Amino acid sequence: MSRPSPCAGCRDGEAMDFDIAMAFQPIMDLQTGAPFAYEALVRGPAGESAASVLAQVTPENRYAFDQQCRVKAIQGAARAGLLEGPARLSINFLPNAVYSPQACIQLTLATAAALDFPTDRLIFEFTENEEMTDPAHVANIVASYQKMGFGVALDDFGAGHAGLNLLARFQPDIIKLDMELIRGLDASLPRRIIVDGVVKMCAALDIEVIAEGIKTRAELEALREIGVRYIQGYLFAKPGFQSLPAVAATEVRAARAA
Repeated sequence: MSRPSPCAGCRDGEAMDFDIAMAFQPIMDLQTGAPFAYEALVRGPAGESAASVLAQVTPENRYAFDQQCRVKAIQGAARAGLLEGPARLSINFLPNAVYSPQACIQLTLATAAALDFPTDRLIFEFTENEEMTDPAHVANIVASYQKMGFGVALDDFGAGHAGLNLLARFQPDIIKLDMELIRGLDASLPRRIIVDGVVKMCAALDIEVIAEGIKTRAELEALREIGVRYIQGYLFAKPGFQSLPAVAATEVRAARAA
């Protein structure tokens, strides 16, 4: 079967005139005490911040940037040893940079094939903070990626443009609760009630929940009581530049013993 050819939008975009690298942060599974996945986070070639990189992204080079993020994430994760264990790789993508899901995925597939990287271990996450200029197009991307066997995650849930309206249009495999909902969760009854409601809603929709930005054991314990299984944050590990960081063993033991 022939591959789809690149669309006009893919061919006409500008090339990037800057380089990027990736850092990796684990998403922990509280049931197993092991990483469920690693999120690839963009950095400059010498470890410069994501903000400094994203400031260089324009509508003209957005497609090239999105493509390079995918390539660098897969290559970097393979070099860092992700394939030596069962963890998945979560890659951020820009829905507004995807002209055709089938055409724009070809470089990703080629990169994974060259490294024997199983594509069913890839998760693509997009942020609710990016304004959806065409929600129907985003729904098509989600459905197409799920049909191809990828996981799809909606990041920063609760902080962006559409919220529950997005879940009414399409159901990702995972939602990631925005860290502002998590901060101080243990001491805030309204936050606990909101998070508990989202977790119950997602369970009914067969959607996994990841809580991100966890910094304290008190936040972790509150999330455990609510029933959140997957956790991401500095409590366990900061992102490792071009590496899979060591996870705080004491926190893992405490999490599993609780």
